[in-house]
Amino acid sequence: MRRRLTAASALIAVTMGSGCGGSKTGAASPPPLTIAVIPKGQVHVFWQTVRAGAEAAGREAGVAIVWSAPQVETDFSGQASIVEDFVNRKVAAIVLAPSHQKSLVPAAERAVAAGIPLVVIDSRLDSEAVASYVATDNTQGGVLAARALGKALGGNGKVAVVGIAAGAGSGIERETGFQETIRKEFPGIKVVGLQYTDSDRTKALTVAEDFLTRYPDLTGLFGSNESSAVGAFRAVENRGLRGKVKVVGFDASSDLLQGLRDGAIDALVVQNPYRIGFEGVRAAVAAARKQPVDKRVDTGTVVVTRENVDDPEVARVLHPPVASPRG
Repeated sequence: MRRRLTAASALIAVTMGSGCGGSKTGAASPPPLTIAVIPKGQVHVFWQTVRAGAEAAGREAGVAIVWSAPQVETDFSGQASIVEDFVNRKVAAIVLAPSHQKSLVPAAERAVAAGIPLVVIDSRLDSEAVASYVATDNTQGGVLAARALGKALGGNGKVAVVGIAAGAGSGIERETGFQETIRKEFPGIKVVGLQYTDSDRTKALTVAEDFLTRYPDLTGLFGSNESSAVGAFRAVENRGLRGKVKVVGFDASSDLLQGLRDGAIDALVVQNPYRIGFEGVRAAVAAARKQPVDKRVDTGTVVVTRENVDDPEVARVLHPPVASPRG
């Protein structure tokens, strides 16, 4: 009996030792890093494509991607609250597309102060705390748009800018690049006005129609994002002015590409939103793992016209994977 008890005790001791760290075999792997991605909004195809790129980078790096956005792109306080929520959840890093380059600074800098690396995508943020800025060269995009519209007009006419939203960093850069290039390179073209639309197609249509009413001799419109470009070309179509009023837009969607093919739009300056999401998450993962990070990543632009819209290189930018607009 004593021998049997001794053997049983030894077996229990070995079993307990194995379960309490006596052996590394079967130890649970640590949970993956969680990267929060916070775009400006949820509605536009642009952000769904950014999401597809972000999730692809997450799969490649073996990290969890959590996506959250305000309902509208002008909800600055709502976006700041989302940032603060992720700070409280102690995510490994945050990827942010700031809706306003100044209003989002306090929330973003609180994240960095809490030890959470911050990567900014799409639009600039007025902060030195950013680990990396991943975006189109938006100023150069505005330059390309001005040259496309200037060429379409033969260097003469009156144009108006259907803008994005006050304080939107990407819009400020595009619209500034556009107006400065028109003034410098096309002295025969006058920019008669710029009006914001809060990234809303309905407002963009109203703004564009108002320009056409106020300036019956208007010859061109520049829509500096997807929604403003849609509003611009639809206003021209509604007035029966196709060909008489030239339209250049920024970004691409099925509506804009159809407008381009139909001749209602003369050119589109197109970003690579898939790459913006992918490179943004890649930079965030590197920062969270304390690896070297490029301070600036330019994700590129391409000018799309009816002549090159079906070129293979252009098609790869125009038709990337798109995430479904789930929660």
